[in-house]
Amino acid sequence: MIQLHDKDTGTWIGTITEDNLQYLIDQLEEESREDKDYYINKTTLDIFEERGADKALIALLRGALSGRTGMEIRWSKS
Repeated sequence: MIQLHDKDTGTWIGTITEDNLQYLIDQLEEESREDKDYYINKTTLDIFEERGADKALIALLRGALSGRTGMEIRWSKS
């Protein structure tokens, strides 16, 4: 499984599937092949929703934003 964390605080956000990780990789900008973090904001999640992204993924990320305008998330495999 894939673990998501708030990059700034290290707080655990939740677990996502390999398919959800691939969706993030396909949709978000990577600075390098080894990049394991992404910036998200409300607009990003609105676009994901319009494009039919997994509802559980969107809900998890919206919860992680928790009123912030944006945040960086990082992933790791467990």
